[in-house]
Amino acid sequence: MLPLAGRFRFARSWVVVSVAVWGGKLDEKGDGVRITVIGGGVVGLSAALRLAQREHQVTVLSADPLTDTTTTVAGGLIYPRHAEPAARVALWTEASVAEFHRLAEVPDTGVRFRLGLVLRRVERPVPPWADAVGGMTRDTSVSAPYVDALRFTAPLVNTGRYVAWLDAELRRAGVHIERRTVRALSDVADDTDLVVNAAGLDAGRLAGDDTVRPARGQVVHVVDPGLTEWIVDEDDFSYVLPHGQHVVCGGTEEFGEYSLEPDPGTTKDILRRCATLLSGIEESEVLRVKVGLRPHRDEIRLDREGDVIHCYGLGGVGVTLSWGCADEVADLAGR
Repeated sequence: MLPLAGRFRFARSWVVVSVAVWGGKLDEKGDGVRITVIGGGVVGLSAALRLAQREHQVTVLSADPLTDTTTTVAGGLIYPRHAEPAARVALWTEASVAEFHRLAEVPDTGVRFRLGLVLRRVERPVPPWADAVGGMTRDTSVSAPYVDALRFTAPLVNTGRYVAWLDAELRRAGVHIERRTVRALSDVADDTDLVVNAAGLDAGRLAGDDTVRPARGQVVHVVDPGLTEWIVDEDDFSYVLPHGQHVVCGGTEEFGEYSLEPDPGTTKDILRRCATLLSGIEESEVLRVKVGLRPHRDEIRLDREGDVIHCYGLGGVGVTLSWGCADEVADLAGR
């Protein structure tokens, strides 16, 4: 029996962030326009911190602890895969990589830069975000079933430590954090002038958008035997991501699946696939198994519609694009 195999309530876990923006309509205290950000994952928290850093007043209302979100299941490799719209994704990636470069020098963020390899089984061009990460090389001398490999140095984020750091930064910025569940945008209409809908899987329902669906992901954490590089099989959705004390082995992407219960058969399959990438990793002690529901949409939505800014559908690239999206949300809020 695997130790610490757990159940995580990610899909319904939101945070509400109320932000007062200087200028515009004053609230009863005369502090400025009131903004509510719905979403306690990395996208919502990053946007909230950006707004606070622009000297806005922020209150966070959370239905669950910040540590109980899909973000803490993510492997943490800053790598946008095939997200759309491609041109905007490249810009968001560039902004995020720049911020993660800064955060890698900040203690306790859980951000490190590590060299790694993306193996590809299908011939396709170098991705449009290659310039954003920089220094990418393409090797075509790989063995079957692969046709090429992309080697580059990327940020690798220990998401558990990172969320704890974000929580501390929000408090340090003067953000007040409470617990509250939001069922509909109308729940906060009387208390705010602008809403940011970054509620992950629930964002579609709040927006009346039925194109958002779960992409179930299961990962296995094993003891890190001292790995210095990461490796990804892009087409098999397998990856080995070392974080010092543990390695995230993954993964799965099961569209339309809502179960948060770890599946023992899936755990065995993940370890089998990862062993083909890195022989011996299957012998490392299993620490825990995690499951999260990524909020997938064929195209990420980030726009302003009246008094609502929508930022959702990032699927498995929420950490990767978080700072680029946060910057754009903050810009939209100021218009």
